[in-house]
Amino acid sequence: MTTSTVKTNLLGLTQLEMEKFFDSIGEKRFRAGQVMKWIHHLGVDDFDAMTNVSKALRDKLKAIAEVRGPEVVSEDISTDGTRKWVVRVASGSCVETVYIPQGKRGTLCVSSQAGCALDCSFCSTGKQGFNSNLTAAEVIGQVWIANKSFGSIPATADRAITNVVMMGMGEPLLNFDNVVAAMHLMMDDLGYGISKRRVTLSTSGVVPMIDELSKHIDVSLALSLHAPNDALRNQLVPINKKYPLKMLLESCQRYMSSLGEKRVLTIEYTLLKDINDKVEHAVEMIELLKNIPCKINLIPFNPFPHSGYERPSNNAIRRFQDQLHHAGFNVTVRTTRGEDIDAACGQLVGQVLDRTRRSERYIAVRELNAENDMAQNAAE
Repeated sequence: MTTSTVKTNLLGLTQLEMEKFFDSIGEKRFRAGQVMKWIHHLGVDDFDAMTNVSKALRDKLKAIAEVRGPEVVSEDISTDGTRKWVVRVASGSCVETVYIPQGKRGTLCVSSQAGCALDCSFCSTGKQGFNSNLTAAEVIGQVWIANKSFGSIPATADRAITNVVMMGMGEPLLNFDNVVAAMHLMMDDLGYGISKRRVTLSTSGVVPMIDELSKHIDVSLALSLHAPNDALRNQLVPINKKYPLKMLLESCQRYMSSLGEKRVLTIEYTLLKDINDKVEHAVEMIELLKNIPCKINLIPFNPFPHSGYERPSNNAIRRFQDQLHHAGFNVTVRTTRGEDIDAACGQLVGQVLDRTRRSERYIAVRELNAENDMAQNAAE
């Protein structure tokens, strides 16, 4: 009886890990740089194509290693140029990756988990429940796939992908090691050479891991705030019950101060009609953030079926923005992109094998509400 050898997937290895891998098979460390350039700069997954590597080493690598990204299930292109890839990961679930072009800037929104465990009430991903953490290869593999689709070589000045944001499906800090490894590859000159200012991790507020993050990497940080007080945030972002706003903002300030540069925290705030978009909410937000150097992204809610929320009117959005702006904050309203391919912020769903059974419960509640609505309409 023979046992199959599990091959090492080189796609997700950082430079240090790649050097250790070559050490372990009795090869020189400089081979790590050669192979990384083939993988990340040129998108090569065939060892035979790595022509500056000896045939003997190529044969050895074919026997014990592989370069394997997630399986691309589909690629959709919006009328506004936004692209969305659906990729299948090892757990069997599908996750989504979105590319948003804007002038000379091209931002790739990368997923870190299949589904999400946090269940933020206004996010369609959260309604899918949680299946699995992505491996480092599956996280960086999304960049690898997108980069190859544009025919980009990262060393060129006119690369398609200029920014990467960990804002796709999942909470990045709940998949800490794999996400940090992938972000190192995003910034490594042997990887994708993206500036640390242009790689952003977005979190809903896992306080202990924000503090841990500064020990490992110095990427930009975005906070999914969505409410200016604990009572409302407890409803919208349930993790707030464990890590309330004071604790969370202090942690974010510690992280930003550890960077030692003039970099500011990004605040993400999804505007929900009559929920968190009122004058008093803007006033509370001004008070909450008055001593925190930050820029604020307002995100008008992108509807999905049976969410229970609506997008505010343009007047309400403009009024909220103006109040913050007059208080001295740098405020932008995020333009909805890729809505025709369900790629807008908060709309990423994928096909998640739910381990939490949350999607099952959500569907049951949704059906019950629909039945109640029908009964009420019939009675009227």
